Amino acid sequence: MQVKELTPEEIAAVQELEKELGVVLVAYTRYADLDEKELEKIQDLEKKLGATLLAFNP
Repeated sequence: MQVKELTPEEIAAVQELEKELGVVLVAYTRYADLDEKELEKIQDLEKKLGATLLAFNP
């Protein structure tokens, strides 16, 4: 997993959206490429846990 390094302009855009939505955003790279069946398994576990899971390539 790798946190994406943003330019000052990109940081400003993220901060503006965070302020507008009232949330904290995190920028990552290298999300895992999953098929529909794999996504369904993750979504099922998310429902059981009451949490959001993120999938990344190592």
